[in-house]
Amino acid sequence: MSLEKVVVVGASGYAGEELVRLLIRHPQIELAAVTSRQAVGQTLGSVFPKFAGMRYADLKFTDSTVESILATGAKIVFLALPHGVSAEFAVPLVAAGCKVIDLSADFRLRDAAVYEEFYGQKHPAPELLPGAVYGLPEIRRAEIPGASLIACPGCYPTSILVPLIPLVRRQLIKPQSICVFSMSGVSGAGRTAKIEYLFAECNESVRAYGIPKHRHLSEVEQELSLAAGERVMINFTPHLIPVNRGIHTTIYAAPADGVEPFHFTNAYAEDYGAAKFVRVLGDSGALPDTKNVVSTNFVDIAWRHDPRTGRVILLSAEDNLTKGTAGQGVQCMNLICGWPEETGLF
Repeated sequence: MSLEKVVVVGASGYAGEELVRLLIRHPQIELAAVTSRQAVGQTLGSVFPKFAGMRYADLKFTDSTVESILATGAKIVFLALPHGVSAEFAVPLVAAGCKVIDLSADFRLRDAAVYEEFYGQKHPAPELLPGAVYGLPEIRRAEIPGASLIACPGCYPTSILVPLIPLVRRQLIKPQSICVFSMSGVSGAGRTAKIEYLFAECNESVRAYGIPKHRHLSEVEQELSLAAGERVMINFTPHLIPVNRGIHTTIYAAPADGVEPFHFTNAYAEDYGAAKFVRVLGDSGALPDTKNVVSTNFVDIAWRHDPRTGRVILLSAEDNLTKGTAGQGVQCMNLICGWPEETGLF
């Protein structure tokens, strides 16, 4: 059987490490190269001892250059790089005919001006924005296979958009009423040595950050606006919690006039009844819990109607590194290649 060659650029960060973990066990691919400017010449097994003795443990990190990537002959390239850096690689790789799956924020937004507003710098490759597809399979499944550039959503947006899009699209809730409260593990900040992410600073502490205008708000409002057919602006407050990985999101919204709880049940059944990675827990019984999704590609969602306030409470849980980042990228790769969506993810 001929295997599809794949390269991971920036494989030494948390997202890159998670991506390698998933690709090691993927039956359809050959990991042709992993790159990292910090780990050049070292093997996967030495940089990440958890991979010692496994497939590709002896694969050495190479320098991150477009020339070395193209020399592998790989046609699928994952970019696990910071925003602003990914574009440097995406432009020549797309031009060379590669399928690029970007885990950064560089191509999630359709409007370069919005990127500049939220990320504080001019967009490095605005010419690629019209052709980039927002890589959330649950809402863009039909568009992903034919795309040359996939922009995987942020971890927070995935946890927010999966429960909201079916309702907003059907006008079951009032968009202006949406208020989002999210909590994320520390790995969401990336493998960085900033003081605020040290163990002694995070442990036994919970704090809000990025308010009132977290960067991910830009793509959340973009996708909600597209679903609603009108401009949508929401409140979003993220919190850092002392766990390694996982996101829990709670969303409050007012149902549209005349909407009953069973409409929510029907909407989720129609959109996610056959979804491989959305587990709908419904409006009774279990509630989403990060311990049930960590190291998986699942996002669990549930909801409750509060007759006292007349509002609906939506809840979700996911792993920020898997469904929120690397697993989503692999899910998109499977769609591009025509493989079963769950390949390498169960």
